[in-house]
Amino acid sequence: MTDKIKADWRVGVDIGGTFTDIVLWREGSENLVQVKLLTTPDDPSRAVLEGAGRALEQAGITAAQLSSFVHGTTLVANALIERKGVTTGLITTQGFKDVLEIGREWRYDLFNLDIEMPAPLVPRHRRLEIEERLDASGAVETALNLDQLPALVDELKALGVQSLAVSLLHSYLNPAHEAAIGAELQKLMPEVAVSLSSDVSPEMGEYERTSTTVANAYVHPIFRDYVDRLVAALQQLGYTRELLLVLSDGRCIAADVAVKYPIRLVQSGPAAGAEAARLFGELAGQPDILCFDMGGTTAKACLIHNGQPERTVNFEVARETRFAEGSGLPLLIPAIDMIEIGAGGGSIARVDQRGLLQVGPDSASADPGPVCYGRGGEAPTVTDCDLLLGYLDENSFLGGTMKLDRAAAEKAIKTQLGDPLGISPQEAAWGVHETVTSSMAQAATIHAIERGLDATRFAMLPIGGAGPVHACSMAQKMGINRMVCPAGAGVASAIGMLAAAISFELGRAAPCEIDLLDYEHAASLLTEMADEASALVVSAGAKEADVTQEFSVMMRYLGQGYEIEVPVTLEMIRQKDRDALLTAFSDAYSDRYGRSEDMPAELLSWRLAVTGPKSTLGDTLGQREQEVGGTPEPVRHRAVWFDEDYVNTPVYKRSDFSVGSHIEGPAVIEETESTLVLPVGFILDVDTAHNLILELSH
Repeated sequence: MTDKIKADWRVGVDIGGTFTDIVLWREGSENLVQVKLLTTPDDPSRAVLEGAGRALEQAGITAAQLSSFVHGTTLVANALIERKGVTTGLITTQGFKDVLEIGREWRYDLFNLDIEMPAPLVPRHRRLEIEERLDASGAVETALNLDQLPALVDELKALGVQSLAVSLLHSYLNPAHEAAIGAELQKLMPEVAVSLSSDVSPEMGEYERTSTTVANAYVHPIFRDYVDRLVAALQQLGYTRELLLVLSDGRCIAADVAVKYPIRLVQSGPAAGAEAARLFGELAGQPDILCFDMGGTTAKACLIHNGQPERTVNFEVARETRFAEGSGLPLLIPAIDMIEIGAGGGSIARVDQRGLLQVGPDSASADPGPVCYGRGGEAPTVTDCDLLLGYLDENSFLGGTMKLDRAAAEKAIKTQLGDPLGISPQEAAWGVHETVTSSMAQAATIHAIERGLDATRFAMLPIGGAGPVHACSMAQKMGINRMVCPAGAGVASAIGMLAAAISFELGRAAPCEIDLLDYEHAASLLTEMADEASALVVSAGAKEADVTQEFSVMMRYLGQGYEIEVPVTLEMIRQKDRDALLTAFSDAYSDRYGRSEDMPAELLSWRLAVTGPKSTLGDTLGQREQEVGGTPEPVRHRAVWFDEDYVNTPVYKRSDFSVGSHIEGPAVIEETESTLVLPVGFILDVDTAHNLILELSH
């Protein structure tokens, strides 16, 4: 019956810490059905199913008409941050059980005597050793003693281990020992999930590889059970096709692959937001974008340079000290290079022991939420302050479907912030707004500088429910004079999921100096990677004829501590073209740092991204009706705080703007999922892609 129904609708779902966003789109249609509702922390799938049901009802269709269901979730990140994974064990090479605590043997803050390092996810008594040893080239130095495994299994069972990581020395070069252990564990402990480092993260870096594999094992059963429940619920709803999940690098893949590598979804929602920013920047003809994503729990920044998000394979999660690199759990996974730069709308504000305003890092999240939500929250948040300042309206929040309690917000701000500081509630709220915005501007500027990029040459693109509220103030502090504000900014991550292609990236470590490169072995390795990744993409629904492959290699000058990604071709390797390889490296290095060096180079790892057909969402949105309109009329005026006092400010509906519309600040532009605050000095025009283009006039 399902095959007879034309399935040409797609849905994207993003679960955030405060809100769950659903966007429904029909192939070829300019219109998006958007739903935003509070996340259900006890069972995130409840909000997913309720929101999807609402979207289907609004569109007048059934789940059987969906061609794909694309999903991103904070479940993995939350399990790591809150330490709510399962009881996990580790099997490693004899003599190396303490690598998780030894780490890199350096302190992220040299002058803090009370420094806290992240506690290992697996305590020492659940880290067991087995006799085996590979040398640095991957050759067997000590044979694997599988006879020890039954005793280790008995010990792990006695410890109640539900998931197991296996990470052996140098296994990224030779996976044979790990594969043998994995096969034996399937016989001895079939009920336990097993993660092999040579499968999860075959990269250099013993500590980072082990940390990544342990984190994957730690969340594996939780994520597997969640996906199983969601798939079953979607089937009851009438959706019987493949569930797709967005990875931390903005790509999406079938659920069965994602379940195998849940650690690769640790920042799937923000990565989809970056993909949306790339799409909107492309539609606006702006290849250099600073994506500013401020939701209910956190704010993140990502640089999109020459039309592509900055990427990394080194990532960190669950930091002990916010913003302090090295204080979290390191992960070796493909990810969009973004940084947490501040608080979200639900972040709690307080007066600290020094009598200064502090915002976050704790959040009121969706339950109970900010005070103004009226759900039992008692601590003032950024959202409460934005409401008191007039940036949000108690009667039009979420399109008027959610009434906010302004009086309760003002009372909480007065008693907990204003009175202790000896200032009015409005001044306290403005102080919170400025504190958050200033810290985000500083962090985003430093993030760009660390990557050799000048943030003032980028256009800011704010997304997330709270992003457009704070964006203009943040842009002014960063010296950014141009902004691109797309429609649907408050649900941009869900839109990004619809724009993401089915794709998967593989990496294989193969360190060597370029003059010692075995080209035949490298070509064989790349061909093997291509076959493996292509099969995964095809299994997720892409047609083999539509699959493209992009090869690259991580390289650096000999002696450097950081590497860059260099695009290469398989033909270049097959022809043993050393000069072409060096030229590609020199060009990539010059593009990043403005110069190249006359030094020997080395390769660290090969990478391959295999991608299915590109989504047509961008083409469709770029062909929206071009009806030119004049300046819209405000729907009302309200008091909005700018700098030192309230200003009677016109309020516009986002839907009233059309191509060619023009206004000047101050103004507030509301749409159901977010609100844009336009201070004095900003000029707004609407481009042909229906983006609001903001320019700072002075």
